[in-house]
Amino acid sequence: MATERMVIVGGGLAGATAAKTLRTEGFEGPVTLVAAEGRIPYLRPPLSKEFLLGKAEDDAVDVTPGDWYADNGVELLMDHPAAALDAAGHTVTLMDGKDIEYATLLLATGAQPRHIQLPGNELEGVMTFRTYQDSVRLRSLLQGGGQRVVMVGSGWIGMELAAAARSYGNEVSLLGLEDVPLSAAIGAHLGARFQKVHEDHGVVFHLPASAASIEGQDGRVLSVRTNTGISLPADIVVIAVGVVPDTALAEAGGLELRNGILVDASLRSSAPDVFAAGDVANSLHPFTGEHHRSEHWANALNGGKVAARSMLGQGAVLDAVPYFYTDQFSLSMEYSGFPSLAANVDPVIRGSLEDESYIAFWLRDGGQGAQQVVAGMSVNQRRVQKPIKALISGRHRVDVHRLTDPGIPLEEFLPGA
Repeated sequence: MATERMVIVGGGLAGATAAKTLRTEGFEGPVTLVAAEGRIPYLRPPLSKEFLLGKAEDDAVDVTPGDWYADNGVELLMDHPAAALDAAGHTVTLMDGKDIEYATLLLATGAQPRHIQLPGNELEGVMTFRTYQDSVRLRSLLQGGGQRVVMVGSGWIGMELAAAARSYGNEVSLLGLEDVPLSAAIGAHLGARFQKVHEDHGVVFHLPASAASIEGQDGRVLSVRTNTGISLPADIVVIAVGVVPDTALAEAGGLELRNGILVDASLRSSAPDVFAAGDVANSLHPFTGEHHRSEHWANALNGGKVAARSMLGQGAVLDAVPYFYTDQFSLSMEYSGFPSLAANVDPVIRGSLEDESYIAFWLRDGGQGAQQVVAGMSVNQRRVQKPIKALISGRHRVDVHRLTDPGIPLEEFLPGA
């Protein structure tokens, strides 16, 4: 190649972390970071948690201070969406027509909110939630209280936004396709514990139900009609029904796609010198031997590091145990593990569900009458995720009766304890 330029497309955590890692690993050549939004790269988790609640300042969502990029020789192109990829010619074309040649390219284009086609989608007061600007807008709508909010979606984001809206003193109704919120992720029994906390704080659930239409007057939302025939008054409607990987650029470049950009454990795509990381990447995980696409913070952080090292030819592998967290009212939850392995498995509980202080373990047969931990969710318990991750990654066999005994430290289940 006539250039040694590393190009990163995507202004989120994965892209910014990759840029930082290239420099910390000693790469001194040109680095260009292309960001579609007109803001320095930022973190998404606070947008639906402490930032939305007004408990964090604006710079708390920055991946790194704004002056880091110029200080470290990283060309940051904000408000410059990428429009085309010529994988054979090693060129990315921006929306303004500018071509950028690359020796190695990282696609960290993330995901976009899933849209549902509803009459009334265009009404003022109806929104999806994904970006920094979405969080700023929603906070301005919620913070005065007294609004009637209809949340469409009973997943993690929908539940977090419902908690935030209610915390500001708004009326909140929540729609979801499940009988119990979060049951697809953690099962109905534990999902019901989260639902009870929300109900205790005044959130009203309509389950299972979906929005059939959004009704308004003079261009502004007035209500949401459900498929069950109920009309819910609404001043604000937030549609939070998941996201879809933003693969438009990869598709234009002819990359192999399967629920995102298909990559190996080193995050290499099907095109030479093109890598992918973060929400858009469906990567092969050495632990399961299967491809996984994760939309969580830890995957973007670890993926950015691995992608950068792979771009430098270091043979790095993304083998970290998946992790995410949520805060909802009095519940502070952390989860490590593989949802695909935990699916259709009833968890065992260590601690007290009633006191909202427990660990849920999902187990698989580990042979010789023992079990292996494949996922662990802690609620209002501190400093337990490190041993949980070690139990999972080490494939350690455990005795269920001892594992569920709160009097036995988790570290005792690890070799050398």
